[in-house]
Amino acid sequence: MIKNEVYQRMVDKQGEMSKSQKKIAAYLLKHTETAPFLTASKLAKLTEVGEATVVRFAVSLGFSGYPELQKEMQNALQMKMTSAEMFAQTIPDHNEKQNLLTDMLKDDITNLQLTLNQIDHTAFNKAAEEIVKANRIYILAYRSAVSLGKFLSFYLDLVLQNTELIEHADGMSEHLLDIKEGDLVIAFGFARYTKRTVDALKYVKEKDVKTIVITDHPLSPLAPYGTITLHTSTEINSFIDSFTAPMSVINALLTAVTRSEHVKVEKRLQELEELWEAFDVFYE
Repeated sequence: MIKNEVYQRMVDKQGEMSKSQKKIAAYLLKHTETAPFLTASKLAKLTEVGEATVVRFAVSLGFSGYPELQKEMQNALQMKMTSAEMFAQTIPDHNEKQNLLTDMLKDDITNLQLTLNQIDHTAFNKAAEEIVKANRIYILAYRSAVSLGKFLSFYLDLVLQNTELIEHADGMSEHLLDIKEGDLVIAFGFARYTKRTVDALKYVKEKDVKTIVITDHPLSPLAPYGTITLHTSTEINSFIDSFTAPMSVINALLTAVTRSEHVKVEKRLQELEELWEAFDVFYE
């Protein structure tokens, strides 16, 4: 069994469970590598209980519903699985009919709702304040997370003119050489986490530089190094992470920053509009 709080809760609460709930717990504890990808209806069928019982089981463990329980089980599994293994687990049975587009969009709706429920609004507001106050902003984003880093750095540098994206691990040391107190590091990291991101955060923490960490789980190895940590849900029934929720948080941060600095931003955008027109940038 994977050593994780979600499974430990099932063990600890077995004395309080009904007979049907015990059947669900026994199945989940036995099938830790396949059960996290079952829908509530499929789990109900396999354990010979009603779908409503599966939902009540999740609530009895302290979750808002089955999607949140499923997310925690997937997090536990993803910590130890390779991308190939994750991919193999998410391929449906050849007899199983699937509306893939609908399923993926529903997963992302769940990710957005989970993120909305779990994100610390005080921490979010503080993150926006630190971005405005920073002398220079360094964004750490490697591998697939570089897509998030590029989007954030494009708009921050457009309006603040003090942002640098670090997307290549080999050049990290040169980029961080002159970092100092008063600067800010924003780091992205999702399972499977890159060692270089963790190493970079360790380094800047020793320099007393403030950090904003955007990650997927409280147990993320990046989390201990965040002055401010924002958790976003990224789970879909695939071997890839979904960045819908992290991107929504980025959109909110950019909006908060630009509204806070609206006079400066408006002046900057007016100057840019003149430049874009002079260089005939946009199609009319």
